[in-house]
Amino acid sequence: MMLTAGSISLSDSLVDFFNQTGFAGATWGNIAMILVAFLLLYLAIKHKFEPLLLFTIAFGMLLTNLPGANMFHSELFAGGHIHWGNFIQDAGLLDYLYLGVKLGIYPCLIFIGVGAMTDFGPLIANPKSFMLGAAAQLGIFVTFLGAYALGFTPAQAGSIGIIGGADGPTAIFLTARLAPELLGPIAVAAYSYMA
Repeated sequence: MMLTAGSISLSDSLVDFFNQTGFAGATWGNIAMILVAFLLLYLAIKHKFEPLLLFTIAFGMLLTNLPGANMFHSELFAGGHIHWGNFIQDAGLLDYLYLGVKLGIYPCLIFIGVGAMTDFGPLIANPKSFMLGAAAQLGIFVTFLGAYALGFTPAQAGSIGIIGGADGPTAIFLTARLAPELLGPIAVAAYSYMA
């Protein structure tokens, strides 16, 4: 079929094309998060700002905010179980990636990867620096006992104690599980401590 100049307009073609893409159902929130993801990717790749952390966060943001892609199906994981019967025909990209979370594969890979990337050269060259790490771990327990002595519950004291020995995301994760009522102050303290 030949299209003549008057049969279909350019604007109609562009509108039709846009409606067939996944971005037709995008909200302003999706678009904003996609732009933030591109900014983080730029900072991680071009300027080397924490590339191991920023690149993975940005890629996750990008995948979860692509509208209309139907990549994740929460019904396949309903009730805390993997519904294998429907998995093969209904699963999308994020469903397969989420299997690593549900099956506990990623924590092992992360700890093996971090261990493989650890450079023990400075520790071997200066063994007394080992005492700094030991002091940080001792500080966790001393802070836990001090917070418990001040009247905090064991869960709250654990959340307070972890600030000194862990990074911000770990302190926030632990606090969200143990003492969510302290999440705000501990998040501020954990990131203030890191700076």
